[in-house]
Amino acid sequence: MAECLSEVSNTAGPVEAKEELLDECESIWKQMEECHSKLMLLGTETLLPSDAKLSLLMLRWKALTVDFHQWQARNPEVISTNPDVLLELGKEELQKVKNDLEMVLSTVRSKNKQLEEELKREQQWYEEQKQMLETLNKMEEEANTEDEHPSTKRELNVLKNKVLKLKTFKKELLSALGEFLDEHFPPPEEGENIKKKNSSAEPVVELITLQEILEMLINTLMTTPHEPYITINESFWPPYIELLLRYGMALRHPEDPNRMRLQAYHK
Repeated sequence: MAECLSEVSNTAGPVEAKEELLDECESIWKQMEECHSKLMLLGTETLLPSDAKLSLLMLRWKALTVDFHQWQARNPEVISTNPDVLLELGKEELQKVKNDLEMVLSTVRSKNKQLEEELKREQQWYEEQKQMLETLNKMEEEANTEDEHPSTKRELNVLKNKVLKLKTFKKELLSALGEFLDEHFPPPEEGENIKKKNSSAEPVVELITLQEILEMLINTLMTTPHEPYITINESFWPPYIELLLRYGMALRHPEDPNRMRLQAYHK
């Protein structure tokens, strides 16, 4: 009650309203003291030592019951009818409510921030688990595919062996071709190089063999089938070029006579 009086005395408002409110509070306080005195008188009756504790509890229960019925039957009373007093009390109550709501708002915002952080962590964990699940599903599909096609590895090994055999056969063919060309189409004689040197002031160009020309044509056709032509330069001996063109082993470019390609026998 003293705190209530202090708060009211500190609030801004008319002096008369404060005095009126203080008088009413004093009156209520006196009534409470009288009720308290009556309750104390009820508890001073002489009691036997054995029933003292039980009787005290019964008295307290009766006093609380009476007090309860009185408050239940009592209608709320307005402390004061002075509008200035009511205005100040309303402002004070609204300020308390405002402070409580601000505290609740701050707590809710802090809780929301924590929930957002937890949500981010849960989403990150979900994405990690999702990626892991996708990886496991992919591995399972690959395993099932291997189970359904157990001959895949065996077929790959067969293909590898075939490729190795083809490479070996290619080397044997090139070796046999080289021996055949060395025997029947020897490299251009040194006299041809000397003749070129005497007929021109330019440096001597070393002529390449027919085997080298054929290997260039074959490699170009196999590596770049969309552009199988090679450029004829001074290192190509003209009789070799005429030989390849005359017997249909090579074809000139339709627009550039200095380029030729191998005849595509494999098509």
